[in-house]
Amino acid sequence: MIFSKIINLSKHTHGADKNTKSKARDLRKKMTEAEELLWKKLRRKQINGLHFRRQHPYGMYILDFYCDKANLAIEIDGKIHDYKKDYDQEKDEFLRHTGINVLRFKNEEVIKDTEKVLEEIKQHINKQNI
Repeated sequence: MIFSKIINLSKHTHGADKNTKSKARDLRKKMTEAEELLWKKLRRKQINGLHFRRQHPYGMYILDFYCDKANLAIEIDGKIHDYKKDYDQEKDEFLRHTGINVLRFKNEEVIKDTEKVLEEIKQHINKQNI
């Protein structure tokens, strides 16, 4: 796949159209239990003083959580993702081509062991020396 045009747009405007932005706004109002739990730990610069956004439009996708400074997307996967593996793989490939690292966690991981998930996020960020 060639993403060059999308990559150039993504770095500046994230290339999101109005429909994607509108859908992201709706998703912010309907976060899952796992997303809400993790958001409470990511918001207000609680992780290394970094600003995270939730349900952030990026190109043609919506990222569950995104930190621009760390070039990091965090995706929380529910049961529906068992049937969307190709979509998730394509999304991850697009993000990697635009310089974004992706961490994926299952809903159950976030709910049952939030501290372990947060530690993995912190380790990833610390490896980047941010």
